[in-house]
Amino acid sequence: MRESWRWFGPNDPVTLADIRQTGATDIVSALHDIPIGEPWPRAAIKAHKDMIEEHNSALTPLHWTVVESIPVHDDIKLAAPEHQKYVDTWIKTLQNLAAEGIKTICYNFMPVIDWARTDLRYQLPNGAFALRFDQDRFAAFDLFILQRADAQDDYTSAEYDRALSIFEAMGKDEQTQLTNTIIAGLPGKMTDAYSLTDFRKALARYSTINHAALRANLISFLSQVLPHAQDADVALAIHPDDPPWGMFGLPRVICTPDDLDQLFGALPSPANGMTLCVGTYGSRPDNNLPQMAQDYADRIHFAHLRGVSRDPDEQRAFVEANHLGSDIDMVTVIRNLLRNERELGREIFIRPDHGHLMMGDVNRTSNPGYSAIGRMKGLAEIRGVITALSV
Repeated sequence: MRESWRWFGPNDPVTLADIRQTGATDIVSALHDIPIGEPWPRAAIKAHKDMIEEHNSALTPLHWTVVESIPVHDDIKLAAPEHQKYVDTWIKTLQNLAAEGIKTICYNFMPVIDWARTDLRYQLPNGAFALRFDQDRFAAFDLFILQRADAQDDYTSAEYDRALSIFEAMGKDEQTQLTNTIIAGLPGKMTDAYSLTDFRKALARYSTINHAALRANLISFLSQVLPHAQDADVALAIHPDDPPWGMFGLPRVICTPDDLDQLFGALPSPANGMTLCVGTYGSRPDNNLPQMAQDYADRIHFAHLRGVSRDPDEQRAFVEANHLGSDIDMVTVIRNLLRNERELGREIFIRPDHGHLMMGDVNRTSNPGYSAIGRMKGLAEIRGVITALSV
C-alpha cells in the first residue's frame, strides 16, 4: 500500500517537513486557490508539484500522486444550460494533471455542500477532540435556523420535538457556530462557503432535481470524461456523499453498494473507480465495509481509512473514532485490500483521515480533522495492521 497524506498547500499548518517525518511517501493535494469551474493550468500544477518534491534529492522523497479533488461545478450536477463549458474545463484539468504525472483523481458529486459535521471539537472521554455529526443538532439547524421550506416533512414528530428542544437551549453564539460549521466551509470542501441567504438560493436550484436526475447527470458527465481519463491512464475515484443519506431535501447518489453498482454498470470503463472512504460508508449500518473492500477490488483506486462510532439510539449520529477503535472492522478491510493488491498486481493509495485533535495540537492552529498528531497516530495504527498482515 502507498501511504499518503492530505496537504492543503503552503498555508497548511502541517508542513511538508512535518509530513516527511510521519513516514508517508505520497501527497494528496489540490490547487485550492483556483476558483471552482476554472481550469488548473499546467504551469500551476507543475509549480505545486515542484514545491512538494523540491527536496527529494537530499531528504526522504515525497511525491504528489493523488488529487483530492477537482471540484465539479454545480451547473454540471444540474445539467444547466451552460454546463458544457465546465465539463470541458474539468477534462482540461484532468489532462494537465496527467501530463505532469498525477494520475489518481478523487472527486465527488455532492450537490451544494461537501462533507458536513455539526461539531468540530467534540471532546472524547480521553480529553482529545473529534469531529461529530449529531442528527438532532442538524435538524435544529434545518428546521429553526435555516427554516427550509417543507423541512418539517422530513422529520418525525419526535425528531421535531428533540430538535426544537435543542434549538431553544441555544444562545445566539451557538446558533452562529452551528451555522458556520455546516455551511461556511470546511477544509478540503470543493463547494463554496455560503451565507444563509445564499445557501437557501443554492438549495432552491435543486428543487426540481431528484435522485434519478442527479444520477443521470453524473453518468452524462462521466461519459464525456472517462474516454479522456482512459487515454491519459488516469484513475477516477468517486468519493461517497458524506454523510451518506439525504440532507436538506437534496438528492444523493453515492451512498451504498447499490449506487456503485448502478454507476459501474452504466459506465464499465476501468478508469471509473471509487474512493473507499471507510468512515463515510461506515456511517450507515447497512454498508458492510469488509464486503465492499472485497467486492469492488478492481474499482478501489484510493482508500480513506478512518472509522466512526454510531449512536446506538440514532444511527444517523456518529463521532469519528480511533482508526482501529470504531464500529468498522478495519483489520478485515485492510486484509481484503491487501488481498486485492496481491491478486491484481497493483498498489492502492491509502491515507489516514480526520484524526483526533490531541496533545500539543490542541492549542495550535489546525484545520478541523487535519491536525498532525491525530493523523500520525491513525497512520501508525494502520501501518501496524498492514505490517502484521503482510508477514
